[in-house]
Amino acid sequence: MRLTVGTAAAAGLASRFGLSFAQDAAAGAKAKSMILLWMAGAPSQIDTFDPKPGRPTGGPFKAIETNARGIEISEHFPRLARQANRFSLVRTLQSRDPNHETAIYMLHTGYRREPTVERPNLGCLVARELAPRDFDLPAYVCVGNPVAPGILGPQYAGFRIEKIDDPLENVILPPGVDRDRAKAREKLLAAQQKEFKRGRTEPALDDHLASYENALRLVHSSKLGAFDLSKEPDPTRKAYGDTPFGKGCLMARRLVESGVKFVEVQLGDWDTHENNFERTRGLMEQVDPAFSSLLSDLADRKLLEETLVVWMGEFGRTPQINDNKGRDHFTKAWSVALAGGGIQGGRGVGRTDVDGLDVAERPVSIPELFATFTTQLGIDGEKKLVTPEGRPVKILEDGSPILELL
Repeated sequence: MRLTVGTAAAAGLASRFGLSFAQDAAAGAKAKSMILLWMAGAPSQIDTFDPKPGRPTGGPFKAIETNARGIEISEHFPRLARQANRFSLVRTLQSRDPNHETAIYMLHTGYRREPTVERPNLGCLVARELAPRDFDLPAYVCVGNPVAPGILGPQYAGFRIEKIDDPLENVILPPGVDRDRAKAREKLLAAQQKEFKRGRTEPALDDHLASYENALRLVHSSKLGAFDLSKEPDPTRKAYGDTPFGKGCLMARRLVESGVKFVEVQLGDWDTHENNFERTRGLMEQVDPAFSSLLSDLADRKLLEETLVVWMGEFGRTPQINDNKGRDHFTKAWSVALAGGGIQGGRGVGRTDVDGLDVAERPVSIPELFATFTTQLGIDGEKKLVTPEGRPVKILEDGSPILELL
């Protein structure tokens, strides 16, 4: 199988060059934005992107060939199978944290939770490093519940879309308030805030004012139409699927097309300790049209090369099937899909053993995954951020990019 070509050479280069390689690669970064398709609850790698048909661990789903030689995926991803030349798979990610809350933190920050510093989540980091300061849409949008911004503060927090069919319900003016009246209220508020801040130097006040300024820029933005899915032709909306996740993926495409730097679209219910196969099949039937349409749509608009697209959850699920026809938490070897942003399509990194119980070749760490993200986005991993207490911390303390993908 063409899953580990160049593994030994790439691992050697990564070991030799370390983060300096990431810095050099940053000079020629490919991605200008990122879309994270977050599978909340942790999807089963065996039932999605690392099938083991015919094995005791394999479950009932068949594997199908893709248009990328040597790569097979679940039969419930037929449209993605025809797009496999546009994405690549890491099948041997290891994390060693089977707790949902802390694993979600780690897969959004690149770090295990620490008692002394709250690391910024990836969306906030991308917003801070890549977005113009005067950009009038949120630089980071989350269709779901965003992870806290950590040391970067609330001005970089994700703009939360709670209702995909009414995404801007809190932006439109209330009844009886026209633009002139709204402007007068804004002027009064600014005067009150200026007076309150007089003589005070707490950083939280600056964060608070920056958040208000971001909100007001959004309210007055001429780009609000990026959130309006009704502007899309019916065939396009149908292609993504009439589901919240499908609509979220379509909105993600519209947002990066309008200059938004990071969009996270969440799909929950992957915590399949019971009834794994029926539930996972239903979720894959939502993912397949949305993810595949997103890739083809971005490619048709010449945006895929400059948009890094990542599909992942907080960990994987056990190859062993439990007594409730479910799969439990598994961190030894699980799958992530990456596309666009300079990632070479149709490739695979790593190989699990015949039953998916362990890594057979090329383990991949969380720091390596995040070094790949930052490299493709042109973010310097050696750059230091400063905590509210004045402590400097690097964006990345460890890790080299996954060279086989670049």
